[in-house]
Amino acid sequence: MGKAASFETGLARRVRIKTPTVRPSLRNQQRVDVTIDVTLESPDGQCVVCKALNLSRAGVMLCCDKNTVQQLIPGMRPPAPGNWIDIKTRFPIPLSTRHPENVSADGHIIHMRRVSRDEFQIGVQFCEFEGNGFDYIDKFVSKLLAEQKTGA
Repeated sequence: MGKAASFETGLARRVRIKTPTVRPSLRNQQRVDVTIDVTLESPDGQCVVCKALNLSRAGVMLCCDKNTVQQLIPGMRPPAPGNWIDIKTRFPIPLSTRHPENVSADGHIIHMRRVSRDEFQIGVQFCEFEGNGFDYIDKFVSKLLAEQKTGA
């Protein structure tokens, strides 16, 4: 690249600027609204329970109170890109009416937002599932998306 030899538009070279992506795409999977209790376990073994707001094959959005966020996120500052907070998640997936399938997944807290004085949203991106956890989530999300299309 270099300096334009002239300020005339017809004589100036076109310069492409690649815009840096600061955050990963948080919308790469379809989400479904859910109301599920999710148990989070921090690396130091501390466990807390939050409510899931929505779920996708890639992660879950949780609703927590201020005390819970203070336990999970040091300094209550949103995680910087690439400096995610490791977390383990455990939650039931109601695939059948008989009994739910339990899902255990390792993940990262990649998002934190304050909604009101004592309500926060935490985004967890899944990175590794135990057993058939991914298959359970995949079936559940597919089922709910199909129900939304048909209006069932």
